Amino acid sequence: MRSDVAKKGRHRAPQRALFKSLGLTDEDIERPFIAIANSYTSIVPGHVHLNSIANAVKTGIARSGGTSFEFNTIAICDGIAMGHEGMRYSLPSRELIADSVELMIQAHRFDGVVLISNCDKVTPGMLMAAARLNVPAVVVTGGPMLAGYYRGEKVSFDDVYEALGKVATGSMTEEELKELENNVCPTCGSCSGMYTANTMACLSEALGMSFTGCATSLAISGQKLGIAEKSGESVVDLVRRDLKPSEIMTLKAFENAITVDMALGGSTNTVLHLPAIAHELGIHIDLDMFDKLSRKVPHLCSMMPGGSYALEDLDKAGGIPALMKELQTLLNVDTLTVTGRKMKENIADAKVLDKNVIHPVEKPVHSEGGIAILRGNIAPQGAVVKTAAVSPKILVHEGPARVFDSEEMCMKAIQQGEIQKGDVIIIRYEGPRGGPGMPEMLEPTSAIAGMSMSESVVLITDGRFSGATRGPCIGHVSPEAAAGGPIAIIKDDDSIRIDIPKRTVEALLSDDEIKSRLRLWKPPEMKVSRGYLRRYVQTVSSADAGSVLEP
Repeated sequence: MRSDVAKKGRHRAPQRALFKSLGLTDEDIERPFIAIANSYTSIVPGHVHLNSIANAVKTGIARSGGTSFEFNTIAICDGIAMGHEGMRYSLPSRELIADSVELMIQAHRFDGVVLISNCDKVTPGMLMAAARLNVPAVVVTGGPMLAGYYRGEKVSFDDVYEALGKVATGSMTEEELKELENNVCPTCGSCSGMYTANTMACLSEALGMSFTGCATSLAISGQKLGIAEKSGESVVDLVRRDLKPSEIMTLKAFENAITVDMALGGSTNTVLHLPAIAHELGIHIDLDMFDKLSRKVPHLCSMMPGGSYALEDLDKAGGIPALMKELQTLLNVDTLTVTGRKMKENIADAKVLDKNVIHPVEKPVHSEGGIAILRGNIAPQGAVVKTAAVSPKILVHEGPARVFDSEEMCMKAIQQGEIQKGDVIIIRYEGPRGGPGMPEMLEPTSAIAGMSMSESVVLITDGRFSGATRGPCIGHVSPEAAAGGPIAIIKDDDSIRIDIPKRTVEALLSDDEIKSRLRLWKPPEMKVSRGYLRRYVQTVSSADAGSVLEP
């Protein structure tokens, strides 16, 4: 075992003395050492309950003959960080989470690890750490909250943002907004739609890194605690079998995850996170793989925010095992999983219990997957759109550009009524380097939806969008403006054309005009001069490469 180097032999008597100061016996020290990386924090709704999950994991580890040690990582709530400077720190936290887990596991020579996560950047950061360390690992995601209800209608977090636009137009009162605010998030857990946190939980299960049923089991359920116990038992078995993440997260497993993503209509942020996780394993995943599978895989689940179903509905319909069973002819079902079994064994008994939630492959919600990759002279290296949340009325659109060099400038224009139906909003200098940190744009997208313009206004940015976003919102434009990408030279009233079925996003400008403007372009001053974001800006890669850190 890896931990033997820190505890076996006469020369490790000093280390054993320290372990015994913790209350360990010689028998405890002989057992496999299992780390529990817990992202509990009392400010994040998706993480406030994770200590109870950690306790259940400890029970499972002890039952299987392991000795557990718990440590914590950070966790940022994107919802709380949204719309102000705090959002610039969310994506960069992914790397810090991965680094902190690496440091603890490597310094203390743990034999295995259970990674307890839930929210947007925490689950990908944990998976990056598992891939990088390549010691036996299981991911336990904390589970979604229950959906809220407002005047008999099912609602979720994005509805509050959209309500702000309704208040601005007079179609909702301040009192009604307060009533919605009080009822939209009724329990702890990740927000109840197919936003980034829940999408990544589902993809962790599809990758084989979480126990069967983990992704959709509710945060407040006893089922979640039972899965946590099984996960603790399983990691000790994985250590004894020496079954490592590199044997589970293979290229075929990543293809499975992308396939499930397309069927779910998941968050566009997966196009950042899956390549970053694969990068840690030396596996190359590019935007073309997403687009190839998007054209092949039907969209089967109409999940909030674009649809009407919450995670609790998906769970009742059979969860990810049932969805994968429906998709099995499109999957690599011989991949290994943390259960110790192959994926085909995990889903063998799964059944779709509600075909309104999980459509049959023959009768999909849409014939193609929920995410598309667009290219054109605005985005030569690609851009991303969540097609599952776009109205058919605006899949093709041409209109005048309204250009803003920050999200704040755009929001001011929206609030002052300067955006008209037909406009194409361009928000730039919000990419990984320019933002910095590639902040999410939930405020402008929700304001547009709340003002009933999500079928008539397009938004294009080198930043990114929350999984809660709906409408024709095209993000991750690469190269970004701060790197001299063509989005930097778009001017007000330039005609912009998008054609999502044809996968194009273009400014109606000649190549010569674009080259001429680029020759005159000058890079802006860096927005940060110290701290973590300064270091991040100096090493972060382009969004199309997963915004990983490079020398």
